[in-house]
Amino acid sequence: MADEPPIVFVIDDDPSVRDGLDSLFRSVGYAVAAFGSVQEFALHRRPERPSCLVLDVRMPGPSGMDFQAELAAMGDPLPIVFLTGHGDVPMAVRAMKTGAVEFLLKPFREQDLLDAVRAAIERDRARRAQEASLAELGARFATLSMREKEIMAFVVAGRLNKQIAADLKLSEVTVKVHRGQVMRKMGAATLADLIGLAGRLRR
Repeated sequence: MADEPPIVFVIDDDPSVRDGLDSLFRSVGYAVAAFGSVQEFALHRRPERPSCLVLDVRMPGPSGMDFQAELAAMGDPLPIVFLTGHGDVPMAVRAMKTGAVEFLLKPFREQDLLDAVRAAIERDRARRAQEASLAELGARFATLSMREKEIMAFVVAGRLNKQIAADLKLSEVTVKVHRGQVMRKMGAATLADLIGLAGRLRR
């Protein structure tokens, strides 16, 4: 739901750390779901709303670094903020290269953690907005007839109406009508708009 708060997932094997983070994040308006292991988290169904993961590096079972690699291999875009009492520079570099938002050493400043979580939530929010926009664009494209899709391809390739008419053995008036339908259905006010939309569809 749009009015539900973003959710921070916490994975840390220390119950006192989980409790402290739960209180911290709830104090600034986030929902929190805390887990003692990667396995526990994997069984949890994640709600469809902006979220991030605050992840301990060293735990029994799979480590936080291992889990980050697993999520990356699955194409899971969940932003991660790492916490560790045993970090080093190579570990931090590896985590950031794999897409972590931040890598914080314990003890950390609460404000540093809140800033990192805020950045992670905003990254996820932006990704969700982009995906929703792309899905809406795809739905608009799906409303085009086969002929309209054909003419759209010619238009974005820079072909003039009379050239398209000759290529498709249609009258120029018919091409203009189809082109107008393409612009209307795609929500494009100008040729530049249509070219931009076509580019987004190809990504």
